[in-house]
Amino acid sequence: MKFNKWTLALAAGGVVSLGSIAQADEKPMSQVMTAVSSTTLSGYVDTSAIWKFGTGNANLPGRQYDGPTKQDGFNLDVVGLTLEKPLSEDQWASGYKAQLLFGPDALAFQSLIGSTTSELAIKQAYLSLRVPAGNGIDFKVGVFDPIIGYESFESYLNPNFSRSYGHGLEPKQHTGMLASYKATDAITFAAGVANTYNPVGGDVNARATRNGAPASESEKTYMASVSITAPESWGFLKDSAWYFGVIDGLAGNSLDTTSAYAGGSMHTPVEGLSIGGAFDYRFNGGNAVTVGNNWAYAVAGYVSFQASEKWKFNLRGDYTEGSDGTYYNRIGSNQNRLGALTLTADYALWANVISRAELRWDHSMSGDKPYGGTGATPVPPAVNTGVNRNAVSVALNLVYKF
Repeated sequence: MKFNKWTLALAAGGVVSLGSIAQADEKPMSQVMTAVSSTTLSGYVDTSAIWKFGTGNANLPGRQYDGPTKQDGFNLDVVGLTLEKPLSEDQWASGYKAQLLFGPDALAFQSLIGSTTSELAIKQAYLSLRVPAGNGIDFKVGVFDPIIGYESFESYLNPNFSRSYGHGLEPKQHTGMLASYKATDAITFAAGVANTYNPVGGDVNARATRNGAPASESEKTYMASVSITAPESWGFLKDSAWYFGVIDGLAGNSLDTTSAYAGGSMHTPVEGLSIGGAFDYRFNGGNAVTVGNNWAYAVAGYVSFQASEKWKFNLRGDYTEGSDGTYYNRIGSNQNRLGALTLTADYALWANVISRAELRWDHSMSGDKPYGGTGATPVPPAVNTGVNRNAVSVALNLVYKF
């Protein structure tokens, strides 16, 4: 068997072995090329510059990926890389998706699931499989995104740069199996089972625990959803979508956490104008202040207007309420109440680049002062040390997609 100079050089460096190459060569090259040619590489580089007005940045309750460490300066937010082989139209189709995150937001993502050790994170990594039952059942097996939520981790996929309060109440990742079935062109059902409500300690393979001890083998996380997409026959409502989902299971807490979600977006008769809304409810989430049964909910309304080929404006109104400790520890009350208005202007200037500016105003609806301050952000059950009732910030977000 003959090897080219490049192959010999790799073998000499220990990168490959000649034995493995010889085995691979026994397979027709066409099979290898068929497997590789359908794989796509995509990704993005996300950057921002953010300035907050007022006294200090230590406390910004409800903010997830634009918190105190991101204020008053320039930021590399995250680099995302995705390798994917989408499902084909074959009856027994198969594929995969592997999505990796690098940078500060990868660390922030992991902190939301209990780990603060690395700026490298696995966002998703699953097999895609189709079983030809009825219209076809599509499976995801591995690590996948939650089935609920109006907004996603990827900022460029959202109407606004900053995330809503509701996004913060939702789980961030599951390891398990999810099945989806498109009953009609308009209606799709999904159901799944996972190890945990959220990974524990950042471990994607973590098992559920209750009161610090391993939970019983049957105590898994269960989820289900239904989505409705308006068909072409619905006129101007075409492609409008509504979604309902529920997730229930254990993570590292003593009680099951239950999340319920309803949301949707709708086109209007006004060209370029669409509206949306989302409702999140969480019962018994992680809370170091209100132990035992605790709760939180968030509502958000969205207005989007495509003013021209290049200009787009997005407005979000946000309100959340929850047991004390959901966002911060407020002495003398058993509830946190926060509201926010966010205006984002998007202008398409460069090819493949999302370029937008954002103004956000957060406001305490409880009469206290949870924002600002110059000391370190307290960890509940320590008392919040903010000094302002309002927080106003401006941000510039630039994202290159490839």
